[in-house]
Amino acid sequence: MANLRDIHNRIDSIKNTKQITNAMKMVAAAKLRKAQERIVGARPYANYIDRMIRTVRKKNRTSEHPLFEESVSTATALLLVVTSDRGLCGSFNSNIIKTAMRYIDSNKNTEILCIGRKGYEYLSRRGYQITDKYINLFNEMDFSCSEEIGQNLINSFLSGKYGKIEVLFNEFKSAIQQDIVVKQLLPIIPIDSDDVSSTDFLYEPDENTVIEELGRKYTDVEIWKVMLESSAAEQGARMTAMDSATDNALELIDSLTLVYNRVRQASITKEIIEISSGAEAIQ
Repeated sequence: MANLRDIHNRIDSIKNTKQITNAMKMVAAAKLRKAQERIVGARPYANYIDRMIRTVRKKNRTSEHPLFEESVSTATALLLVVTSDRGLCGSFNSNIIKTAMRYIDSNKNTEILCIGRKGYEYLSRRGYQITDKYINLFNEMDFSCSEEIGQNLINSFLSGKYGKIEVLFNEFKSAIQQDIVVKQLLPIIPIDSDDVSSTDFLYEPDENTVIEELGRKYTDVEIWKVMLESSAAEQGARMTAMDSATDNALELIDSLTLVYNRVRQASITKEIIEISSGAEAIQ
């Protein structure tokens, strides 16, 4: 039978763990509110830029700009894998990593760019071809980081290094729901809506210059949106995971307390029997 002191020590340890998980849940909830405000504020502009460049792509007739060229199946592809820099957020990172591994196994001619420490550490240990990494960006969320990544991506694409660039990330839906999304970033996919005006555009100074500048802005903003989506989704996943861990700790404490009381009662009963037996033996 378990020792009373061991059970008591285990209860104290779980209580300390419960305090930590509860504090982490509260911190994640506070960060989630801020992250949610940022992504809700960024979505309209990002979606408008996305619709604008894809509309230009659909209406394009004369330009043969590389941003609009269909990717060649034999060309090298680049997959951006966006994870978090820290753990303790449930299946947030593992789901992304599993999806990335399935994608790479199905698309052999693919290189990886990691945003976030967890994805980089896992994939690099298993020998996947990682061209570059960006870690610790989510501590100081700044648009300049997405600009740097975006410009590197579009320059690599325009130079012909990659035929296609896609991004894999967790899209924020709510505190308890994050959807895994694989989105083609480059080349630009034409908009699939039928409500596009048939009016021709006038370009100033010229069509290719406008397309490239708009494409660069689109890439920067899209990377920024992906980072905000992932940041909000991470905090939501961490808050949910820590809330579940706190509840599990409470259940375990109640269970161990019941065991402790039973062992204590059995110990007291045994002592009473021994005292009674001793008294009878003296008589």
